Amino acid sequence: MDDIFAQRGFLPARDPATAFPPESPLSVLDTLGRDLPSLLEDSGFREYARRLTIPEWSTFALRASADRLDVDLPDDTLPYLRLYYVRMGFLASAYINQVGQPRATVLPQNLAVPLCRAARLMGRPPILSYDGYALYNWKRFNDNGAVALGNIDTLQNFVHLYDEHWFILVHVAIEAIAARILGAMGRSARWIIDANHERLNDELRTIASAIEEQVIVLRRLPEKMDPALYHRTFRPYIRFFENVVYEGVSEAPMNFRGETGAQSSIMPCLVAFMKIPHRPSALTNHLAEMRRFMPAEHRAVLAEVEAMPPIRPIAQADAFNSVLAQMAAFRETHYKWAQEYINRWTDDPRGTGGTPYMEWLKQLIDETLDFRL
Repeated sequence: MDDIFAQRGFLPARDPATAFPPESPLSVLDTLGRDLPSLLEDSGFREYARRLTIPEWSTFALRASADRLDVDLPDDTLPYLRLYYVRMGFLASAYINQVGQPRATVLPQNLAVPLCRAARLMGRPPILSYDGYALYNWKRFNDNGAVALGNIDTLQNFVHLYDEHWFILVHVAIEAIAARILGAMGRSARWIIDANHERLNDELRTIASAIEEQVIVLRRLPEKMDPALYHRTFRPYIRFFENVVYEGVSEAPMNFRGETGAQSSIMPCLVAFMKIPHRPSALTNHLAEMRRFMPAEHRAVLAEVEAMPPIRPIAQADAFNSVLAQMAAFRETHYKWAQEYINRWTDDPRGTGGTPYMEWLKQLIDETLDFRL
C-alpha cells in the first residue's frame, strides 16, 4: 500500500484545486459553480443551462487563452481534471434533479458530452458521485492546519444553506481520520508475515481508536444540519439517474447510482481487512457495484487489502472485537441518521443510490457483531 494513503487516507494526495487559473477559458466553470445555488432558485434554470457554452477539457484550455501560454501551472493537472468533473457533475445533477421541477429525462448535449469525456478520462461513470461531492470538494482555511471540522469548507454546493456544507464536511473529516486506519493496515501486513502478534494487536487497537473518532465526528451531524431541510432542499440533487438520455453520447437511456456514502472506500476496506463474511445478497451485489464509482486508485487499495491473509485466527479477542464493535457503532449511527434524515420523511424505500437502505444497514450491523471472537 502506497505510503500516501497512510498520510491522507482516501483524500487526494494534494488538497483539491479550488479554482481554474483566471486566464483559462475553464474559469467560467468557477463562476457557474459559485452561481449555481442561486440559478437553481429560478424555474428557467434548465433553459439557461441549455444555452451554456461549456469549454472542453484540455491542458491547452487549462493553461490559458492563446495569448497567455506562459502561465505557470503544476505539471500534475489531475487536480484540475477533478475540479472540472466536480463542476460538470454538479451541473448535470442540478439539471436532472432540479427541486421544484419535474425530473428531467434528457441531459442536453452541451452538458452531457463534456461530463462524459471527463468521466472517461477518470475511469468512472458520468454522474456526480461521492468522490466529486466530498473527496474533491473541500479546501482548508489554514493550509497548515488539520483537515478537520472548523478548518475546512466546501468548493461547490447545490443550495445556499450551510446545512449542505456541513453534510459534506463531516464526510471529509471522517475520510481524513481514515489515514490512521490505512496506515495500521499497511503495517499489519508486515506483522502478519513476521508472526508478530503483539504488534498486530496494537495495530488493531489503533484501528478501533480511529473508527471511534470517526463515530464521534459522524454523531456531530445534527449540530448544523436540519433533517427537514436536508430532505427537502439538497438531498434530491444527489439522487440516482433513472432512464436518462445523454444527448450527443447515446440515444439509449442510461441509469446510474446517485451519490451515497456506500461509495466511500473506508468501510469496504475494513470489511476486507477483517474478512467479515457478509452473506451473498442483493446488498452485497450493490456494494460490489459501488466500486465502479470509486477512484481507480481506491479500488486498487481494496484489492490489495482483500489479498491479505485473515487476521482472525491469530488476533487477540479483545483487540479484534474492539474493531468490530466500533464498525458496528459507526453503522448504528449511520442507521440512526438514515432514520432521522430520510426514512421519516418519505415513503420511498430507496436511498440516493437507489437501494432499500434501512433493511440493508441493519443486516450489516448484525453480521458485523456476529463475527466477534
